[in-house]
Amino acid sequence: MHTCARLFAAAACCSVSSTALACATCGCALSADAATGYSSATGWRMTLESDFIDQDQLRGGSSPATAAQVVNNPSDPALGGGEVERQTINRYLTLGINYSPTAAWNFNLVLPWVSRSHTTYGTQLAPFAASDVAPEQISGATVSGLGDIKLITSFQGLLPTHNLGLQLGIKLPTGAYGTRVKFQSGPWTGEPLDASLQAGSGSTDLIVGAYYYQAISQNFDAFINGQYQAAIAHAQDQPGNDFKPGNAANISFGLRYEADPHWIPQLQINLTHKNADEGALADAPDTEGTVAYLSPGVTVQAAARLHVYGFVQVPVFSRLDGYQVFPHWTASLGAAYAF
Repeated sequence: MHTCARLFAAAACCSVSSTALACATCGCALSADAATGYSSATGWRMTLESDFIDQDQLRGGSSPATAAQVVNNPSDPALGGGEVERQTINRYLTLGINYSPTAAWNFNLVLPWVSRSHTTYGTQLAPFAASDVAPEQISGATVSGLGDIKLITSFQGLLPTHNLGLQLGIKLPTGAYGTRVKFQSGPWTGEPLDASLQAGSGSTDLIVGAYYYQAISQNFDAFINGQYQAAIAHAQDQPGNDFKPGNAANISFGLRYEADPHWIPQLQINLTHKNADEGALADAPDTEGTVAYLSPGVTVQAAARLHVYGFVQVPVFSRLDGYQVFPHWTASLGAAYAF
């Protein structure tokens, strides 16, 4: 069996990520499945991944934006101004429990823990003034808790080589959603944090996907995978108090260099598109966009059944609707253990 097929499938948050943020596609877009390699081995596997995403750059369209642009040229002119977001720091810790009864079937439970801090200067009216972004204008909130759990089934029995797989899954509204968390400091103290920044989205989502990997030379494997996630029901459905997260699509492809099975460098390209959120609680003009990431990393065999990996994602393209805070880079560290 080729080395790629012997490595452990790390079905962690990034490969099916759609944790809602006040940004079009600032969730982790890395394919963790490809990071450690797809597997047709039977038995149990456990994965743990930590992701860090610091959204500290204000952007609009494909370029950096200024606070003056947000206020004087708002994405929603009817407001007479715009919200000047300052920073959102996201930390995710995701546990994956994976079982393969046969080489053709795989069942995966994904349990994310969300830790997030968000600061904003609030909505400022035109014309912009320097006092709009003074320190006393900063409001802050922190979120910590269980996110939305995912259950995903993979079938890879279409080919005798088991290197083509189809996925079907569901995301459940297990994370706190709506207006649960409120601002804890600044002028907005006591006001609800954006629905898109809560630990959960309040929606039940359908997940469909597919993946394919193939050795293209003695030392190189290539892979491609894609997933689409769409909300099919949302708990926040009352008029004037409704929220539905935008549907999201992710495509990743790349190469793994496997000359040494104990030390496998890899390069991924991750493409993400997210539709705008919907509902009265949604910031619809500022939540849609398309992003491309270049993601170099390495997977190391730390023990006979244990693989660890680390990746850095660098955005190389963005086309964002409205104004959104955006990361300069993201980082992911993970481990996969088979038993």
